[in-house]
Amino acid sequence: MVNTTENNINKLEQAHLDFISTVSHELRTPLTSIKGFAETLLNSYDRLTPEQREKFLLIIKDQSNRLINLVENLLTVSKMQSEKELMIYKSVDVKPLIESCVQMIKNQYKTHKYILNFDKNLPKIFIDTDKFQQIMINLIDNASKYSQEGSTVTINIKQNYDNNTIIISIKDEGIGINQENLEKIFNKFSRIDSPLTRKIQGNGLGLYITKTLTEKMNGKIEVESSSSGSEFRVIFKAASPEDSGIKKIKE
Repeated sequence: MVNTTENNINKLEQAHLDFISTVSHELRTPLTSIKGFAETLLNSYDRLTPEQREKFLLIIKDQSNRLINLVENLLTVSKMQSEKELMIYKSVDVKPLIESCVQMIKNQYKTHKYILNFDKNLPKIFIDTDKFQQIMINLIDNASKYSQEGSTVTINIKQNYDNNTIIISIKDEGIGINQENLEKIFNKFSRIDSPLTRKIQGNGLGLYITKTLTEKMNGKIEVESSSSGSEFRVIFKAASPEDSGIKKIKE
């Protein structure tokens, strides 16, 4: 029993050290870039062309956004792993929520085409609205980010009458995910190595957060992928008559 307890403690300590090491690496990369280009601008401003100055400032801006995104994701992970996160559940219509998420993403990916298909008379689902929108933004952004310019992202929302659930499908025309990597993509700091992903900045926390939030709200997430693209599905139970009010839960 003592050895088992010690082994568990050692595993937790190692996991903690691995987490700190990974976070330190993820933070160091954008910080090093910001520092380097800022020093270049300060030390060589007069010798740089206006085009070079603009290029360096854009890099600083992009790396700053990357840093902000990483910190926000780390804060989200920290809240999810604590017992103090407040989830505010209420019955909501998913259609306008998803439409607003798509509109936000469209502004970033001007060449992409977005198709939304909704079943008529969809029932409401009982969720935390903010967390649900975070899930949708993560999935739609991933579908856009890992697809070539000008490709199509299709969002289907339908009701499964057999088990009274709502199925939200986000399908892209991207690079696809190898079968052996399908389980790994939901792990913290997991990123698939490919020529396209190497060009795209990310910290490997988005899908971990998406899966965790989905399951916290008693939902389920599934993924299928091939060389012609990937399809992520999140499934939630339709709201019952008892779910008509607002419910606050400490998770």
